[in-house]
Amino acid sequence: MLLMLPSANRAKDQREALRIFQDRSGFELFFPAEDDRSAQLALLQQYPNLDQYGDENQAAGVVLKTSLGNTLRLIQPIMIIDEGHKSYTELARNTIKTFNPTFVLELSATPRAEANVLVTITGMDLNREEMIKLDLNVHWLASQDWKDTLRASYQKIQQLDGVAQEYRARGGKYIRPICLVQVERTGQYTDRHIHVDDAKKFLIENCHVSEEQIAIKSATNDGLEDVDLLSEDCPIQFILTKQALQEGWDCPFAYVLAILSGSTSRTALTQLVGRMLRQPYVQKTGIKSLDESYVVCFRASTGNLIQYIQEGFETEGLSDLRNRIRETDGTDDQGYEQIRYRPELREFEGKIYLPRFVIQEDAGFRPVSYEMDILRRIDWPQVDLRGIFEVTLSDLEEDDIRMGFNLSDDRFRPLVQTYAEHEETTVPIDPVFMTRQLLDVVPNPWVAYDFVEKTIASFRERYEDRKIGANLVAIVNRLKHVLDKEKSRLAQRVFLNLIESGKLIFFVQAIRDFAVPSSIPVKRSTTAPRRLAHEDNQPVQMSLFEYEPEEEFNEYERSVALYLDKQKELLWWHRNLVGGNAFEIQGWEPHAIYPDFITAREGYTEVIVIETKGAHLRGNEDTEYKRSVLELCSNLGYRTDWEALGEEFKYHRVRFQMVYEDEWEAGINSLFASEKEERE
Repeated sequence: MLLMLPSANRAKDQREALRIFQDRSGFELFFPAEDDRSAQLALLQQYPNLDQYGDENQAAGVVLKTSLGNTLRLIQPIMIIDEGHKSYTELARNTIKTFNPTFVLELSATPRAEANVLVTITGMDLNREEMIKLDLNVHWLASQDWKDTLRASYQKIQQLDGVAQEYRARGGKYIRPICLVQVERTGQYTDRHIHVDDAKKFLIENCHVSEEQIAIKSATNDGLEDVDLLSEDCPIQFILTKQALQEGWDCPFAYVLAILSGSTSRTALTQLVGRMLRQPYVQKTGIKSLDESYVVCFRASTGNLIQYIQEGFETEGLSDLRNRIRETDGTDDQGYEQIRYRPELREFEGKIYLPRFVIQEDAGFRPVSYEMDILRRIDWPQVDLRGIFEVTLSDLEEDDIRMGFNLSDDRFRPLVQTYAEHEETTVPIDPVFMTRQLLDVVPNPWVAYDFVEKTIASFRERYEDRKIGANLVAIVNRLKHVLDKEKSRLAQRVFLNLIESGKLIFFVQAIRDFAVPSSIPVKRSTTAPRRLAHEDNQPVQMSLFEYEPEEEFNEYERSVALYLDKQKELLWWHRNLVGGNAFEIQGWEPHAIYPDFITAREGYTEVIVIETKGAHLRGNEDTEYKRSVLELCSNLGYRTDWEALGEEFKYHRVRFQMVYEDEWEAGINSLFASEKEERE
């Protein structure tokens, strides 16, 4: 019988609610007849923990429950507990004991100190049985661009695939090497993280991988469902995930782990390493590259990588006995419920409008489009390439590093380094290859090719081709950086020129433009979501909607929301989430800005849009861009007359403000100062 421990894991006085302990038909033959009082009592004396009705001192006597739980207690089963180290809480131990087990066998990769260990399977045991791929080869790239990491992983898979096909042609078994790609985000898109869509797009456009060769594995997108990865008809060679492959999954065809995450989680990394250790067919091929595994990462993500991998070998990768899949970045299967405005604020439903940038055309207005209105107007000949021409290659040159690791007999240090080598990166100068790497910055390949030719010609005036080739990746990275900054500069010029000419307007259209929705979706759950509340446990009172789930706020945003809730001059506040029906501002960069809060002053005389930023982000390019756009919006917002919307909007103004973590209280105080305080 397979039993999930949570189905029985309750305190004694709460077990009646569980089906396993409920009286039911089908188990009568295990118990004496209900009217045989002496037999019932004798059985209870033999097994005192049986659930019962009544009491031996009452007239009706004792009647034992004919439940599955009671039946198991009579059988005194042998219990085999997978993930045994997770069942050491007092409640779990009591639940196990209540079944009167004859023998309890735990299976665990990490047995507890108090466990009675009968058998230990070491990593060396597995390696001797040809069950795992070793050495584990870790490759650090000198580049700081995640795309170079993904490109190197693609090249490694291509190399391994060629070796595997040759092995098959010589009578070996079928192997299709697979690359696991760890990204930072698989859910809602944000340009601040390496998203699964970014990785997929790069593989298709830059590495020419077909879409059918790529699978995404997350809680909301299971591209591996009903897929036999070992089948010769399966085309998949790249599996993109954040951490949905941590437990309960492994594939012997997985050879390469590409780490794109800039802040690698220790648990996620050690478990992902474990996902790719199993040797195909539990048999070494005799070909070194097909009997080993590979991790490729860029410098920004290394951290304590070796230490984490050592822990992974000991705790996760070599005791692969899990039978449960756990997905941690998914959504609630039960759907959503719609939350409306607070009753006292419902007079504002359908009346809270915010201006956005729109393009004026003959037929009226439409929202501004980055590609259609900004990108196509960039004057590429105005790009200043001095930022790349002035670079000295000696400042850029840096070797790649390769290291190998194998298992040792030392139980306290299970991983031992087998080699370390620096290799000089020598690449032929290929203008077409370089051009292809620029297309995510410069969409026109002819323009990009012209930049590449100018760059190569500039370096050839000072260096030999060998030196240029050795630094080619770094040159491309620097060129992309220069072009990206220049594109932003020229895009801003286009944007401001459109405003000055009157073609681009910061405008409010009550019917067609943005209005705060009348309801917001909140995930349903078996328990009521925890509401955002003050320190005295009183829920917030000034939010626009009836309640705000606490889980939607990080610690900084929570502090800001609670502080806003106390402002005397505040009419209401609203947390503006990314995507969906959220308010967005399209500036001169590709991705829209989603301010964090929308608020209104008492009397509804002013709407204030607030973007929060951590103090450590002050001054970086993204923060400065958003600050510039919000400042522009605020200036234009004070010149935007809402009178066309009706008398009730006649005196409204809109203000946009960025507040930093180290001064947000003073910033909010200033935003909501009374008219008297403002005059003073």
